[in-house]
Amino acid sequence: MKVAVLGSGLMGKEAARDLVQSPGVTKVALADVDYQKAKQACRQLNSPLLGAAQLDASNETELGNFIRDYDVVINALFYSFNEIVAKKAIEAGVHSVDLGGHIGHMTDRVLQLRDQAKAAGVTLIPDLGVAPGMINILSGYGVSKLDQAKSIRLYVGGIPVQAEPPFEYNHVFSMEGVFDHYTDPALIIRNGMKQEIPSLSEIERIYFEKFGPLEAFHTAGGTSTLSYSYPYLDTLEYKTIRYPGHAEKFGLLVDLNLTKNDYYVDVNGNDVSPREVLLKVLDPIVDLKDKDDAVLLRVLVSGDKKGRSTTYSYEMTTFKDRKNNVTAMARATANSISVVAQMLGKGIIEKRGVYPPEQIVPGNIYIDEMAKRGVNILEKKYVEDAQ
Repeated sequence: MKVAVLGSGLMGKEAARDLVQSPGVTKVALADVDYQKAKQACRQLNSPLLGAAQLDASNETELGNFIRDYDVVINALFYSFNEIVAKKAIEAGVHSVDLGGHIGHMTDRVLQLRDQAKAAGVTLIPDLGVAPGMINILSGYGVSKLDQAKSIRLYVGGIPVQAEPPFEYNHVFSMEGVFDHYTDPALIIRNGMKQEIPSLSEIERIYFEKFGPLEAFHTAGGTSTLSYSYPYLDTLEYKTIRYPGHAEKFGLLVDLNLTKNDYYVDVNGNDVSPREVLLKVLDPIVDLKDKDDAVLLRVLVSGDKKGRSTTYSYEMTTFKDRKNNVTAMARATANSISVVAQMLGKGIIEKRGVYPPEQIVPGNIYIDEMAKRGVNILEKKYVEDAQ
């Protein structure tokens, strides 16, 4: 199996690390517009299966000619590239996976290519990170075990192991993305009705082993494609996990319009974006640097099974890989996209077209493969006593 990884940033590099250590993978290309960056990543990974390549993914001809030599493409580029990479993969007859991006309905645009992908005999799966991604796969697995699913409740957080003021948070991906998730409304299903509610709202206490009390609150984008796949649910909610007090502090920044996009104020005759200023101020304060992080995840899928109310619970706590200096978020995300790419390359996933993860990735195989990589997802089943 030959795999092209587009983007030699953290997620691309870590996906390549997993690929070169996996049986059945014969060649991996790590491609980037910055050739030196790709070469540096390859030197660090030091595998005879891995080679660096220079690629300008904005050049459609160059992109198409490059990927046609591979069986699967892992798109670890910024989400704005997802649609063009998907289209070129279909033209080249190559399977493709990406890390998602619901901003600007990018994932929706990829899903609209299903007929073209099916006709070309290839499979595309967007949204293969943690949230969306891992939570979708586990939700789909839980739904498949029930006779009728009624509720999906999702909790995910990437947090520092040691909390520090002022926000008790260090970012493990773009702070700009964090602002979007905190500012835009959250889509949920409640009492069978789709609706939007404010992010940072409905704070609840939540507990994980090895951690003290934490909080969880609504944020935008987390329910991803689940509302399309399971529109009949009574309840669908996604909440982000943080240390206590975080939502209230960020809520003030949101209320003051300091995180708002396309908002400017006049300062001495100059239009200034408060959001851009806040990003510059916060970035060094909340940078994770060399600190340890953790990814916490809980997926609760409830419904009826054999006439009894049943819940399947999936829980994960993943820590930083200190040996290879890989953050917990990178471990969970990059391993997810690599594992699913390999399922495509090996023919484990046979359906052709474009599918969100919950509709196509076999949950049992995914859980087993992630466990081999030290990312352990624990499944539990709860059945209400019969009356």
